[in-house]
Amino acid sequence: MADNGIKAGEAVEVLVSVIMPAWNCAGTIGKAIDSVLVQDVPLELIVVNDTSPDDLDAVMKTYASDPRIRYVKNEHNLGASGSRNRGVALAKGSYVAFLDADDWWEKGKLKKQMQLLTATQAVLCSTGRELLTPDGRQTGRVIGVPEEITYRKLLHHNCINCSSVVLRTDVAREFPMEHEDSHEDYILWLRILKKYGRAVAVNEPLLKYRLSSKGKSGSKLQSARMTYRVYRYVGMSRWQSLVCFCMYAVNGVWKYARAYFLTCTLLVSVLL
Repeated sequence: MADNGIKAGEAVEVLVSVIMPAWNCAGTIGKAIDSVLVQDVPLELIVVNDTSPDDLDAVMKTYASDPRIRYVKNEHNLGASGSRNRGVALAKGSYVAFLDADDWWEKGKLKKQMQLLTATQAVLCSTGRELLTPDGRQTGRVIGVPEEITYRKLLHHNCINCSSVVLRTDVAREFPMEHEDSHEDYILWLRILKKYGRAVAVNEPLLKYRLSSKGKSGSKLQSARMTYRVYRYVGMSRWQSLVCFCMYAVNGVWKYARAYFLTCTLLVSVLL
């Protein structure tokens, strides 16, 4: 397959460039790619092979005839944030969307987000998500998202999932992802909202998100450390970072306590 995935002489109209970092994902990436290709907006898909050790090349060969797909390879491992930055640099669309290679979208996701972005003139739009087991089975859990997200609201809780985001390309280039020792996507959203004021969201589970304990934030303690670093990286003092982290932690405890209460209430109603 050619490095850019587009045959000579073929013009592809692009509104949204979908960026998909790929590492050790040959078993899941097909579902992710298929969910992009059924979206009803003009798009391109940029798959960035981050020195994947599996049979990713073989999987990508099955998509070689689709001119919407561009398949590029990193010479050295850049990590998810570096691979996303490379994809953003290559993007031809006015907007970029991020999708991890083990997640997938509902049909119509991008169209709903583009309609909302056009109506509100916001620079970033996310969606709700449905949580799945690592092998893709439903858990029954849906995570909603506020329809309007401000900088202050985001400080208390990162309600924006990276695989749900559509973002104006010029803004993505203005704020590249950095600090992979932390929640680099959370840092990005905060920087964007601090300048542009707000984001919007479609409060529907249009993202299907696989849970995994193998990610860098799988440990609650490690995730807490990374969240504190987020506040430091966006320029807050130690005191400000501590205050924000405490609010973040309280919000997290309340969220899980509420989910537990609702589950128990549902169970009791079923038993009765």
